[in-house]
Order: sequence, then structure tokens, then C-alpha cells
Amino acid sequence: MIIVRSPLRISLGGGGTDLPSYYRKHSGFLIAAAINKYVYITIHETFVDDLIIKYSKLERVPVAESIEHPIFREALKLLEISETNLEISSMADIPAGTGLGSSGSFTTALLKALHTYRKNLVHPGELAEQACHIEIDLLKESVGKQDQYISAFGGLTCFQFLPNDHVEVWPLKVDTETLYNLEDNLLLFFTGYSRSASSILKDQDERSKNFDKDMIDNLHFVKDLGWKSKEALEAGDLPRFADLMNVHWEWKRQRSAGITNDNVDEWYRMAKENGAIGGKLIGAGGGGFIMFYTEDKARLRHAMNQAGLKEVRFQFDFEGTKTIIS
Repeated sequence: MIIVRSPLRISLGGGGTDLPSYYRKHSGFLIAAAINKYVYITIHETFVDDLIIKYSKLERVPVAESIEHPIFREALKLLEISETNLEISSMADIPAGTGLGSSGSFTTALLKALHTYRKNLVHPGELAEQACHIEIDLLKESVGKQDQYISAFGGLTCFQFLPNDHVEVWPLKVDTETLYNLEDNLLLFFTGYSRSASSILKDQDERSKNFDKDMIDNLHFVKDLGWKSKEALEAGDLPRFADLMNVHWEWKRQRSAGITNDNVDEWYRMAKENGAIGGKLIGAGGGGFIMFYTEDKARLRHAMNQAGLKEVRFQFDFEGTKTIIS
């Protein structure tokens, strides 16, 4: 039995600049944090000759090429696994389509499990790049590289995406007190509905490819906000970071009509009236999770609970994608 877990993530600044349509011309930069909510992959050998694949559906197929789920199919093909006496299952702490990078975490966890099955040692950077190759190059999804990289590396991490597709990775330099205060004062609430990140990002992707000036200028500004967020966090200036979250949200919501809606805008307004200093939707937008920074947690929790939003409490994860049983 092999069990692998891969963390989900929250974005702390610069999100959206990790799409190839932007960074291959202008470079991208963002900060992300892995959290202790996970996607799990299990693999074990069976005594039947079929591949058994379990996710929200159950597939039983004679060969990998027959698998309906594209990521399972392409991952097995990439690692040249032809054995058919395997049962591979996926589970997650948080539903897919909620803005916490579940697709990237799933792909990274699956590849790590298959490498473990093959007894391969794989560096987090190689693992992340293989996951990006499957989602972006092979499956042509309009997604960026953030989710795969932060799930592979873990921690509070800075990523610079260069035009030659190289990704520079280094830890955010925050002191212990800042780290604990940030973890304590960031509150995460589920909006109650999910969406496809790829469908929302498709508009940004196409406009970037077509050199849309408004989109490019927006992403330039958001990238600069990422660097400013880094400076604020490393200086321990959390109120400044929270202010930058607000600015980031205002610019993010301008990128596409599908990023926000009346409910999200109302929850955001209520949160600001009840102790939130800063906030934004996590992920591509359109639903999923909304995150706030506050120093009045009890008041904000009460207001969001009254509005019907469920809080998901979390801590940061510093281990990244790892095999926990093999």
C-alpha cells in the first residue's frame, strides 16, 4: 500500500501571473502558502488483471489508455506504467473547484505516488514540472503553475516564472512571530459553491495571448502587488499586507466578469464592516473560498456565520507533497 498526500494552498500575492500566456513574455511572480488540507492518493496491487480507478467515479478498465479521467490516464502514460493489477484511489479534505488548487495538488500527489511505486526519487521541482506538463502542455488547460509548485514544495514560498519556463523558488523570509500572527489572523470561509478555474482563466489566457493592453497592464500591476506583499510580510507589517489584499482584490475583479458576483460582493462588504482589514476570493474567482485578514476574529466569525458561510480552519504546511506510507 502506498499513500501520498499533497497540500492545498492559499495565494498571498501576485496570483494570475503564473499563466504561460503572461510569464513567457513578461515573467511572473507570486507568493503562495501550503495549508494542512490535503489531496490523498493511494495505490495498491490487486489480484485481478484490470486497472481500478476511484475518484468521484469508479472506472475499471483493461489498460491505462482506456481510462476516462484524463489526468490519471496521462500520468500513467508519462511514467510508462503498463501494469494493470493496480487500484488507484483519490480522496480530498476539500471539494474540487473551490479555489484552493485541488487540481494541481491532485496531479502532483498522483505523480508522487506513481514515482513511489516505481521506487524513483524525484525532486519537488521535477515533480511540479511534470504536473504542469500534464495539465498545461498535454491537456491544454488554461491554468498556471502556482498550484503544482506550491503543493510540491510546501511552506510560504516565492515563485518567479521566467520566459524560458524556468521557475525560481525560494522561501518567504518571515520571522516566527509574523508567521504565527499571519496563520492566526487569516480566516477562510466557504462560499457554498464551486466552479471550474480553467473556464474562468480561459478569458485571461486568451486576452493575454492577444496582447490585450488592459489585461497585460492589470497583470503587471498585480505582479508588483506580489513584490510589495513580499516586502510587507518580510517586514512583519501585517496591516500593510492586509491593505494590499484589498487592492489585489479590486484589480483581480476587473479582469473578468465571472470573477465575482452579488453574493461575494455583499459578503466582502459585511466582512469589512465586521473587523476584516483585508480580503479576497482565493483562486480564479467565481466561488470557492473567500479569505480575510482580521485582528477581531470573534466578531468576523460571528458575522460570517450569520451570513451562512462555513469557516475552514487551517495551519500552514511545510512538508509539501510527501509519501506517508510505502
